[in-house]
Amino acid sequence: MWRAVDNLIVRALPLVPKQLVERFARPYVAGSELVDACGVVSQLQSEGALATVDILGEEINSELAARATRDAYLELLGTFDCESLDAGVSIKLTALGLNIDGDQCRANLRRVVTLAARLGRFVRIDMEDHRCTDATLVIYREMKCDFANLGVVLQSMLHRTVEDAAALASTTTNVRLCKGIYREPASIAYQHADEIRRSYLDALRTLLEGGSYVALATHDRDLIRASLALVSDLGLGPQRYELQMLLGVLPELRRQLIEQGHRVRVYVPYGAHWYAYCIRRLRENPAVARSVIRAVLLRR
Repeated sequence: MWRAVDNLIVRALPLVPKQLVERFARPYVAGSELVDACGVVSQLQSEGALATVDILGEEINSELAARATRDAYLELLGTFDCESLDAGVSIKLTALGLNIDGDQCRANLRRVVTLAARLGRFVRIDMEDHRCTDATLVIYREMKCDFANLGVVLQSMLHRTVEDAAALASTTTNVRLCKGIYREPASIAYQHADEIRRSYLDALRTLLEGGSYVALATHDRDLIRASLALVSDLGLGPQRYELQMLLGVLPELRRQLIEQGHRVRVYVPYGAHWYAYCIRRLRENPAVARSVIRAVLLRR
């Protein structure tokens, strides 16, 4: 029954007033401007956390918009350097024009990664839905031949992920491993939590045994414990992994992990396109979405 209710709520999300979504967004989005993101990164740095910053906006539909995104990332990296902020960047390739012109997307990415390398900063290529998986991995492999400051993402919900992990591990790469947030079909993706967790741990073992550095991106406490236990069982030290969390999600757990001596990096999104990001987060968390819908009904 609850699944049917959750599906109904997900379909109703576009009807939620934007002002209400904005109130929900405040803990999870740094703001709409560069100065907002830098303020959040500075605060995280004072708490002992690292950061990776994402300029919101994806699936753009013009080369002009793709170049504007590229230039925004160049400005962001320059600002990090000027303000001595300990942060890298995360980039979705559709924001750089992947769906418009693959070659132009590569050129835009190369500009960003080149500057980041010169400034000693790391660039993470984010993973999007399954339609982008092959192209994202191809571009990552191409670019990794020239740059050491580049990483990618795998999503354990996809059936293919353990195989992709094996292919990447053979090149001793840097991978953020997450469960995945996109609503993918059962023909290509696991639909049940236990299957997704099992795939996560299988992919993690494959990456670690292959020599990769892994960013453990999850808020699932049981999965965090199991992942850290696996790291320990393999006799690996903190130089082989870090934990990653979303801004605004379980900040107390983040502080506990830092106190325990783990390297923790926070994903900090900002920008004018915060609304689409928040709707996606609500879709992945029906319990929170129910609260938002309830607030709408109570206003009437």
